[in-house]
Amino acid sequence: MKVLDAELKPEVFNVEVKKHVLWEVVKWQLASRRQGSHSTKTRGEVSYSGRKLLPQKGTGNARHGDRGANIFVGGGVAHGPKPRDYYYPLPKKVRRLGLKMALSLKAKENNLLLVDSLDLGEVPKTKRAVEVLKTLGIYPQKVLVVLPQKEEVIYKSFRNLPYVRVLPVEGLNVYDILWADKLLITSQALEKIYERLSS
Repeated sequence: MKVLDAELKPEVFNVEVKKHVLWEVVKWQLASRRQGSHSTKTRGEVSYSGRKLLPQKGTGNARHGDRGANIFVGGGVAHGPKPRDYYYPLPKKVRRLGLKMALSLKAKENNLLLVDSLDLGEVPKTKRAVEVLKTLGIYPQKVLVVLPQKEEVIYKSFRNLPYVRVLPVEGLNVYDILWADKLLITSQALEKIYERLSS
């Protein structure tokens, strides 16, 4: 493993950063991740009889229908949440621009490390992964490791470290880039980033 000092393409790593675009993309990402499985019962769904509680007139009490009305404790909920999908579309142009801005931000802050490759042996070892981070001087900061494609050994080696995330280039996103203090990118992954963002 060797740290490289390569010239980065300005159209990907030197884009003017606009906070609003980054905010827009992160908001869209987090909305897409929401489960939306929350649910409450309406007065028609609670398990109560539909019998009228007391006569409409003559008792001196307020008029009431069934026990499941939303004004009673244990009754249904008025206008409560129901399962829904929080996804909304965001133009591909904006998503791609957001990714370029996030990468440019890390490059501008000198929080981007480029290595020729990551070799952690045949068997996943967390100890070996920690050694690599210490060698690069980025332990124990929050690190996002970017690989050309998913590699089981590397993924499993870093899996137990709460401050490290491993992503293939196709899964690279604004939220994770902004989460990390340092970006660790292999040279092959860099080529794939150019491929993904230049089209």
